[in-house]
Amino acid sequence: MAKKPKAPSVTSVPPPKAPAISIPVPIPYGKIVGHEQPLSLLNTAMRSERIHHAWVFHGPEGVGKFTTALAFAALLLDPTTQATFDGRFEADAQSQTQHLLASGTHPDLHVIVKELARFHEDARVRDKKLTTIPIDVLRRFVLGPALLAPMHRTQSRAGKVFIIDEAHLLNDAGQNALLKILEEPPERVVLILVTSSEDQLLPTIRSRSQRVSFSPLSTAEMARWVNESGRAPQDQDEAGFLLNFSGGSPGAYAQAQERGLYVWWQRLEPMLREAAAGRFVLELGPSMAELTSAWSEKWVKDHQNASKEAANIAAAEWMFRLVGHYARSALHAGARRSPADVRVPLKMLDALRDAQIEADSNVNALFVMDKLAAELATH
Repeated sequence: MAKKPKAPSVTSVPPPKAPAISIPVPIPYGKIVGHEQPLSLLNTAMRSERIHHAWVFHGPEGVGKFTTALAFAALLLDPTTQATFDGRFEADAQSQTQHLLASGTHPDLHVIVKELARFHEDARVRDKKLTTIPIDVLRRFVLGPALLAPMHRTQSRAGKVFIIDEAHLLNDAGQNALLKILEEPPERVVLILVTSSEDQLLPTIRSRSQRVSFSPLSTAEMARWVNESGRAPQDQDEAGFLLNFSGGSPGAYAQAQERGLYVWWQRLEPMLREAAAGRFVLELGPSMAELTSAWSEKWVKDHQNASKEAANIAAAEWMFRLVGHYARSALHAGARRSPADVRVPLKMLDALRDAQIEADSNVNALFVMDKLAAELATH
């Protein structure tokens, strides 16, 4: 449980500057789709009035971990939060806390993402590649502020909540520094680590945290989410592609839709079919390279302080996910027919893994895509 640290000295810890990072508005607890087991666990914790000081929300990417963490934080920070007739918890939508959260100005909700490095006062930190969460970001926006008293003082269940998104991007030094807070938690401070790779967190962090497991949404839950979010495309083929591609992940569905992956699919799927049939398609590699390059260039243009290298990596990852989607779909279809029909899609997945390793090693993108196209057609 959160307890008072042993005489911490905070006089030398300046409050962090407000970074230009937009914090999403927390959705009401009752609007979270699916995740009955995680929500039941969180409800039980709030009902007991004994909130653990550290949580690990883990599960596949985009299934709703971060959304739930925000909703949970909104309840913990609001003194009007109380149980409803259905056993869940709600806060007064017109409370001062909810107004602060809706405007993104609540001083005691801290969302930590790797992009905070761009707003650090040290130029060396600002210039780092956004592939990890630097320990400097952790010190500036978590370790220091956690020792300060809440700025918005109420009788809420928590005085401060820190949500660290993609917590697996913390290196060992950062995780060890975080461990000090877990061992001597400041009073009324709640820390939520959100991760799709829980195994990359130190065992000592996992053992000192309350772990909450999230799973992909069911087909019915995804349909409900698409309907309630207003994201159903008019084109039924696109709708089918997005549902199949997302695999129960609202986040993957939303990002695939926003990134125009259906356009990629329309262009590449016929070539991938040819490759699966053992026919080399000369245009496949250049087409994959062209699509990823155009996407990363647009991303850098549309986002201030965006890293070209990070954009290239992200674009390649989405391309690999698209090719992987084709191979896995072929694998499932082949498994329904006969064991012999899984050989080709398995080889395609092997080729994809090799391409991912080369891309992570900064091999030229066109070379990676050309080699992948050739390997996909080699059976």
